[in-house]
Amino acid sequence: MTNKEIVDEIYRLKKEKNAVILAHNYELPEIQDIADFVGDSLGLSQQAAKVDADVIVFCGVHFMAETASIISPNKKVLIPDLNAGCSLADSMTADELRKWKSANPNAVVVSYVNTTAEVKAETDYCCTSSNAVKIVESIPQDKQILFGPDKFLGRYVKSMTGRDIKIWDGACHVHEKIGEIDFDKKMEEFPNSDFLVHPECGCSTSCMLKSEVFDCNIKIYSTEGMIEHVKNSDNNEFVIATEVGILHRLKKLRPDGKFVPMSENSVCEYMKMITLEKVLDALKYEQFVVKVPEELAKKARIPIERMLEII
Repeated sequence: MTNKEIVDEIYRLKKEKNAVILAHNYELPEIQDIADFVGDSLGLSQQAAKVDADVIVFCGVHFMAETASIISPNKKVLIPDLNAGCSLADSMTADELRKWKSANPNAVVVSYVNTTAEVKAETDYCCTSSNAVKIVESIPQDKQILFGPDKFLGRYVKSMTGRDIKIWDGACHVHEKIGEIDFDKKMEEFPNSDFLVHPECGCSTSCMLKSEVFDCNIKIYSTEGMIEHVKNSDNNEFVIATEVGILHRLKKLRPDGKFVPMSENSVCEYMKMITLEKVLDALKYEQFVVKVPEELAKKARIPIERMLEII
């Protein structure tokens, strides 16, 4: 089948099965183009809960499909490739979190939404990269915080809030390999650009310090924050420090814009596992179902709901 034939069949089956297709910002361009909604993991899960659909095809990684299942327990959630995992979510297990909590019995646990359902079930508050600071600031000042699993986001939050935070030693391998950036050199190379940096990046703390000390165009944003900045900016040149998949959405948003990845190597091989053929098979055979057991989903829903109450 040609790509056009595959896409036509996807649309036919989507209508027949009352399905909705969700695509993360890091997915392949052709996957983003067939999706009903493109966005970050939590935003997509929230969108899935709102729509009148029986089937959700989640084009992302496994923990995202789990989150959709937690928020929409009565809908069938499909992931086109079961092997689409996440190095960050894998960097903390529920057993490891339980041991960490046991060693710090009075602490409050704040977990990035990029975690498994089992970890969420052991968590007090979930957060995203866009609201992590706000979530931590909502917790009483006298409380120690265990923040995981992303060490770079944790360091950023600790720097921004000045709170007593213990940080788990986990990271997204894609953002981690961006590493520290010589911003003086980069700004010399792209003097007219806005620099948009995801807080999961290894360079986020130094970016924050630099942007506070100097009057420069370095901004730290979640992926959706980047979208909003580009949408509303008078500038048309941007250097982007996150997974390169987001460049497709940004270019569609601002065809006149110039978008340069901070690192060409910022590619998530797990996100790129999702193809048009696999989306078609997911709809055709209703595979692969991601269903979080109700008892676990009930516990995992609590920290998500606490977060949503705050934001």
